[in-house]
Amino acid sequence: MLIALALLPLATAQPRPEPLVLEGSWELASAYEILADGSRATAYGEHPRGRMMVDADGRYSIQIFRPDRPLFAAGDKTRGTAEEYRAAALGSSTHFGRVRALPDGRTLVFSVESASWPNWEGKEQRREYSYRDGVLRYAVPASASGNGTIAWSVWRKLR
Repeated sequence: MLIALALLPLATAQPRPEPLVLEGSWELASAYEILADGSRATAYGEHPRGRMMVDADGRYSIQIFRPDRPLFAAGDKTRGTAEEYRAAALGSSTHFGRVRALPDGRTLVFSVESASWPNWEGKEQRREYSYRDGVLRYAVPASASGNGTIAWSVWRKLR
């Protein structure tokens, strides 16, 4: 009985959360949106491609691409059609700046220097996150989209 009581703290102890280390290279596992009406969409397709790289000083670069973006028929970036430009712009998202995790263990702060969507430039975005088993999930708040959409990004740390 004494042994069982001695082991009780081990059985009820909660596992410590895995610490988030942003530094390194990350591969996009998933990207999707929850629209203002509650429905789910995928602006970058079911299998988007992406990378996030963060250096030791918190400087980051993110690129997300829809893999099925159409080629420009003219073969010249300066002579695309309106639809080709639209697909290229809406099928990609890139930005860079600085990122840090707050001590609360649930908030990332992105200080965006430049972005493919200029409305983000020079802005700070707070994004709720979770991190477990090498997978980082965060939500881009509805206020950042301008249309009530909450975008989710899921990243796997590359070893």
